[in-house]
Amino acid sequence: MIPESPHDKTDYGLHQKLLALYKLTLADIAQRVPLAQTLTGIVTRIENANLEFHGAIFLMDEEGKRLNLAAAPSLAENYLCAIDSILVPDETWVCPTAIDHAILITAERIEASQFWYNFCELTNQHALHACMAIPILSASNRVLGIFVAYTQEIGQLNGQYREIITDITLLASIAIERNIDEAKLNSIENTLIESETRMSLAIKESDTGIWDRNIATGEMHYSSGWKALLGYTDEEISNRIEDSYTRVHPDDLDSVQAAIQAHFDQQTDGYAVEHRIRCKDGNYKWISSRGRVVSRDMEGKPLRMIGTTTDITSLRTLSERLQQSVDLLTDLTNEIPGLVFQYRLLPNGDAFFPYASQGIKEIYETTPERVMRSASVVQQVIHPDDLENYRASFHESAVSLTPWHLEYRVILPRQRLRWRQGHARPIRLQDGSTLWHGFIADVTERKHIEIELQEFATIDFLTQLPNRRYFMARMDEELVQIKRMADPYSAVLMCDLDLFKSINDSYGHSTGDLVLKHFARILRAELRMNDTVGRVGGEEFAVVLSGMGTHEANIFANRVQKRLADTPLVVSNVTIAVTASIGITVMKATDMNADASLSRSDKALYRAKTGGRNRIEIFVD
Repeated sequence: MIPESPHDKTDYGLHQKLLALYKLTLADIAQRVPLAQTLTGIVTRIENANLEFHGAIFLMDEEGKRLNLAAAPSLAENYLCAIDSILVPDETWVCPTAIDHAILITAERIEASQFWYNFCELTNQHALHACMAIPILSASNRVLGIFVAYTQEIGQLNGQYREIITDITLLASIAIERNIDEAKLNSIENTLIESETRMSLAIKESDTGIWDRNIATGEMHYSSGWKALLGYTDEEISNRIEDSYTRVHPDDLDSVQAAIQAHFDQQTDGYAVEHRIRCKDGNYKWISSRGRVVSRDMEGKPLRMIGTTTDITSLRTLSERLQQSVDLLTDLTNEIPGLVFQYRLLPNGDAFFPYASQGIKEIYETTPERVMRSASVVQQVIHPDDLENYRASFHESAVSLTPWHLEYRVILPRQRLRWRQGHARPIRLQDGSTLWHGFIADVTERKHIEIELQEFATIDFLTQLPNRRYFMARMDEELVQIKRMADPYSAVLMCDLDLFKSINDSYGHSTGDLVLKHFARILRAELRMNDTVGRVGGEEFAVVLSGMGTHEANIFANRVQKRLADTPLVVSNVTIAVTASIGITVMKATDMNADASLSRSDKALYRAKTGGRNRIEIFVD
């Protein structure tokens, strides 16, 4: 404590001088005189009191690594510069913060340090005598600085002066700590001001206003920014909660009040709602209102609620436009016959459809929601014979990043067997997965037409047997097979209905057509799976018996003639007897082409017809 009575060993005059020093210094501290001025005043008043010593105060820097001269009015300027340049604390006695190490921070310890040795040496060079150094300590024993006493004559200060200097350091520590505290407060205040300024600017630039509701009294306090959002000045809007509800759009009022009540009842952590509010000009704008109850009574009833209101009209308008674009795109894709899709294949092999139009209900008889979880739903309906090719096609497209094109079959619960055609383009995503954008169409009708066209090109319309073009292609394939085999052969038969012209003349062409169909059915009934038959002329038919020689072919021909005889055609209760002449030969590996064997069997047929008809002849080289 700073003494209010003289030290035991001081005379009355010295006491009066010290008491004046204390009062003046405390007055400086109370009046918030700047620290440098206060410390200089302490040192100056010591000298003015005609005490036996002079003083200098050095302050520790914030890092605790250097002492800086703060007050020494009686020293020459060049001397001050020299002192300031050498005073570096000795770490063996400087302990900036720890109270339990305060024993190290004593006058004796300082006076035994290299610091004190350097200081004494420098003062001696200027005809001064350093006689005492007292640490200036904070309330927590942190080193704030050092008070150094020196005289112009060699000699030691007695114990009473050490006590006086100790009290003086206490005055200095009070001034220094006050300055430190004020600096901290100023820093905090500046930080708060800066923070408030930033918040104010942020709120202003974000079209946001603040409101404060006294729930008990029903009063609403709005910031100027809040009122400006609606086009009002500070004096043009009331603070009654009832008036605030009149500005809410009638269609939104119930939801707003319900959201507030839910928060009052602690059913929600906060109040947050988007709604329309009427401005001063009568127009409505969209706002986002958020708030929270900040105080409640002992029973949990809300007392005060604070929140913000943000103008989201532009965002809402943009959102509505975007939604309209999305809806339009969705409507377009849903109205297109077929499936518009995104298909994503992950690096681990899993796959799903991030997007699928409503066309998936017709294409795969499933829903967009199901395929968004997994593509396995689609793979389950792919025709078993096409599934491997389906998977391989996507794999190849993913590896090479080339477009995906595929025609494949599906088996659906309602539609049964159908044909699908898919087209898509892949892109590689950053996570290594592949994403396709594409379209899948139903091509079942087209495939049926293609099959029919294929049949028209290869099938005789009347008899439903292969026509001459297709039959000759099959004979070419048979010859190629024979040339690949050792000692191969296949029988070739030419069949001609006897006296067919007279049947047409006698019964008409429609009956003649029935005769041709009748004979075609007999031939088909006698054939094996790997044999081939075709209508190669008006009433001429050709047969290839794969792997058979002339003996087996002769047996076959006899069976055909017998069945033809046993099952005559009956038209309108009229039995029409039909016979057939047959020529036989063998297709050989030495044949130049399929026509060679067909020509030989035709020659055998000619002999059968000229030999009396209803005969079988074998070509002999």
